[in-house]
Amino acid sequence: MLVTEWLVQYKFKNWETHSSTGKPVTPEDKTKRAEEIADQLCDHSRWRMHGRSIKLSHLEKMQLKITDYSKNKDLHDAIQRYYTLLHMTFAGPPIYKLFETPTSQIYRSTAAPAQQLHGNPSHAIIETQCANCKETHKVQANLGKSSPLEPGALPFPKDNKFTCPKCKNVIDLTPARQQLEMQAKKKVIPHPGK
Repeated sequence: MLVTEWLVQYKFKNWETHSSTGKPVTPEDKTKRAEEIADQLCDHSRWRMHGRSIKLSHLEKMQLKITDYSKNKDLHDAIQRYYTLLHMTFAGPPIYKLFETPTSQIYRSTAAPAQQLHGNPSHAIIETQCANCKETHKVQANLGKSSPLEPGALPFPKDNKFTCPKCKNVIDLTPARQQLEMQAKKKVIPHPGK
């Protein structure tokens, strides 16, 4: 089993003596301990699903010696940013845009303008796909002034939180709004009555 091999090869690489007895650790000891931990990690009745996070406290209950990276500010920041990037890449809807700002903050754009902005547009249509039900919606963002809704379009929400009409999942359109306002050099304004 890969987990067993990696534990022996990497986690237990420098394990020389038993902390309880002071006796030398044999290759068989490392393999036996790795198998015990791998069995616990692979227990589906305990974790229920493959993508569930395993917390530091879970590993400590398995009597693993763990370095708490959260106590090292730079390491903690780097790991959290990497985790966020992985989560956004694999858990998000198929339409996404990733970028890093000068202050190292990572954002996901759940929607991007479906049309190029040319001239002096009064509005833009944003196509967004719900990560939950996969339904695609057209959301109209008025730029600078009010415009009638195009057929089939839904109004851009005041608080940037679009609720999928089909499944009620909330989609944050803040990155799309920021991109539109930067591109159009106009503010997105709410639709009258919304």
